[in-house]
Amino acid sequence: MDEVTDVGGKQEGRKSGGGKRRQVAALPWRGEGEALRILLVSSRETRRWVIPKGWPMKDKTDFQAAATEAYEEAGLVGVIAEQPIGEYEYLKKLKSGAARLVKVDVYPLEVSGELEAWPEKGQRTLEWMEPVEAALAVQEPQLRDLIARFASVALPEEERPSPHLAPTPVRVAFQRLRRRVTALWGRYRS
Repeated sequence: MDEVTDVGGKQEGRKSGGGKRRQVAALPWRGEGEALRILLVSSRETRRWVIPKGWPMKDKTDFQAAATEAYEEAGLVGVIAEQPIGEYEYLKKLKSGAARLVKVDVYPLEVSGELEAWPEKGQRTLEWMEPVEAALAVQEPQLRDLIARFASVALPEEERPSPHLAPTPVRVAFQRLRRRVTALWGRYRS
C-alpha cells in the first residue's frame, strides 16, 4: 500500500484490451466488522451514487491516480492498495450525447482523514454507508457485486439479475428504484 495525497495532470482514458476506455477508481472504506463503512459520492451530472473515479494520470501509477480522484472528489486521504481488487464496466455519457463503454479498475482506499476543503467540494454529495446499503445504492451491477465481495456481505437474491438478461433502460430504472426503496425501508425499520 502507498500513502497518496498529491494532485497531478490527467490523461484522457487509455484503452484497455478490446478497445474499451479505462478508468481508475478508489473504493473508500473505514472501520472493521460491524463498523465497516463505504463512502459513496454522487456523480456531478446524473446525481447517482458512484465511487471516486477518473482517467489515468500522466506520471502517476493507476493506484496513485485513484487516490488523487478520492482527494479531488471527496477530500479523502489514506492508504491505497497498489493492486486493484476488481473491475466493473459502465456506459459513460460523452458531451456529444453518445455513450461509451468504460472499464474501471478499483483500488481500496483505507481512509485515515477527511479534509475540510477539496477541489470538488460543493459539487457532489458524500455519504458513508453500511456495505449492503452502499452496494444497493450503486447502479452498476458489477460494482454492486464488487462492493459486496470486498465487504464480505451477502445481498438479497432478488438483487442478482440473471446474467442472460440484457439490461434495458426500463429494467435498469426499475432495479435502481427497487434498490433505493429497499435501502430506505431498511433505514426506517431500524
